[in-house]
Formats: sequence, structure tokens, C-alpha cells
Amino acid sequence: MTDMQTLADGILQGKLRPLSKGITLIESRNPEHSQSANQLLEKIMPATGNSVRIGISGVPGVGKSTFIEAFGKHLTSCGHRVAVLAVDPSSQVTGGSILGDKTRMEELARDENAFIRPSPAGDTLGGVARKTRETMLLCEAAGYDVILVETVGVGQSEITVASMVDFFMLLQLANAGDELQGIKKGVMEIADAIIINKAEGSNRMKAEVAASQYINALHILRPKSRNWAVPVKLCSALYNEGISDIWEMVTDYRDKLTASGEFDEKRKGQSVDWLWTLVMDGLKDMFMDNRHVQAMYPQIQQSVEEGVMNPSAASKRLLELFKRH
Repeated sequence: MTDMQTLADGILQGKLRPLSKGITLIESRNPEHSQSANQLLEKIMPATGNSVRIGISGVPGVGKSTFIEAFGKHLTSCGHRVAVLAVDPSSQVTGGSILGDKTRMEELARDENAFIRPSPAGDTLGGVARKTRETMLLCEAAGYDVILVETVGVGQSEITVASMVDFFMLLQLANAGDELQGIKKGVMEIADAIIINKAEGSNRMKAEVAASQYINALHILRPKSRNWAVPVKLCSALYNEGISDIWEMVTDYRDKLTASGEFDEKRKGQSVDWLWTLVMDGLKDMFMDNRHVQAMYPQIQQSVEEGVMNPSAASKRLLELFKRH
């Protein structure tokens, strides 16, 4: 692999080729590359943390890629450098959508101040999240000051993305109605803003009705932040309406939480949570790599499946094997 100092210098200069090489190194499943990736991260760490990290999720058909392109183009027109990353744990099964999104975001993909990177295919959610977090740091070191993290999967991936970003946007459609009943309370609780897209033409009135329904629903939930009331915004990404208001909302959020100290608290909390996630992942890997555990695991698992041994006793037996050796 390339000398890590040379690679780090290229990334810090904002060069695309070294950035792409660095991300490829981080995404590599080769254990030998892991140490090099850690060395690279150590070298670029002082230049990280200077971006606004925004998570974007939404129901299928909400126009996520159209929104990201319109939002990204607005940001680059304001002088920002934008990186679009994806968390896609399901890509091995479905093929994901970020690769298709990249072709649909043609104008943003051609913008020299934008960088679009799909997540590695066929990994676990934890694995993809790890790669995305570290890719985010490389992008920050390369001078991208707005990072958009898109969730392609559903459910748990949204919670995971919310745990690594400063601001989490939930995109919804105008025809709330029955759909409102189906919104996961957990996803509503992690949103910092609800954006109703496609609020144009005859849909505008429906969007306004939906907005009032979401506002009522939000009143029932416990506030996520002591310094921020979750707003409901209307926009039309297709016609570029309301996009600038959304960016103003994000900067307002950052200013309010920075002034109160909550922004830094949130970042510190995320870093500590991430530390423990990595510790637990490492312990699990050490446990499963232990040859004594490996020797007994199939037999113990079969005993649990057949009801001969209960899971509690089985777990204690495996942990004893691990500790003893």
C-alpha cells in the first residue's frame, strides 16, 4: 500500500485520488490493511470534526436522491464542499440504491465541490457503519464541510446513522393519512426535522394537512433536545422550492446547540459510544476467534437448539472456555 504519510498529505490537500485510495484502504477486509488504516486515521485526525454531519432518511418514493441533489447543489452554490455517503446494509440482497442514485444525481456528481461515495456492498450494519464513520473523517480532513449520510436500508440503519450525525432529517410524503399511523415512533423520536417533499402543485394542500398532522404527532413525543423544537418543513426538491430554508434551519440548529454547549456534548457522547461499540466488536471477534470456543461452539449451539441446554447456561459455558484459555 502507499506510504501512509504521503497518502495523508494528499488527503489533507483535498486531492480526490488519495481520498479515494484512503477510503478503499478503510473498506478493505484484509486484516493486514487494518493497521495501515489506523495509522492513516491517526495522521488525519487533527483535521477532522469541522463539518456539519447531516443524516437523511425517508420512505421509499419520497424523492431522496432528487432532494440530496437539490440540497447538495444549493450548498455548493453557497461555497460549501459536500460529501454524500451511504449506509446500506442490505445492498448484497437488493443491490442498494446509492449506485443508482449516483447516476440520477448527475449534476451533483459532476460538481467539483461534491463527492459521492456508495457504501461497501454485502457487509453487516455494524461493518458498514464503521466504514461510514471513518470515511466521514477522511472527507472532513479533505476539506468537505458538509457531510450528507444517506440511509438506504430501513429500520435499525436509521438509528445507527442518527448516532453518527449532528442533524437527522426524516423525509416524508405529502399524503400522510394512514401512513402517519405506520411511522415508527423510534424513527420520529430521533428526527431533528421532518421534511415533507413533493409539496408542489395539487400536492401542496395535502402537504400542509400532513404537516399539521406531524406537528400534532410531535407534541406527544418527548423533546429530543432541550434547545430545539423539531420543525416540520415543506419543500419541492424537483422545483427547488424550500431548499434554502432547510439549510437555514440546519445552521440555526447548529448555532443554538453550539451556544448552549449541547453540540459539543453530543459529539463527545457519540465518540464515547463509538469507542464502546468498537470495544464490544473487538471482544466479540476475540471470543469467536478463540480456538477452544470454536471447538465447542457447534456442540453447545446444537444443545441449545434441541432444548438440552438453556441459553443462559450455554453462554456461561462458552465464557468459561474463553476465560480459561
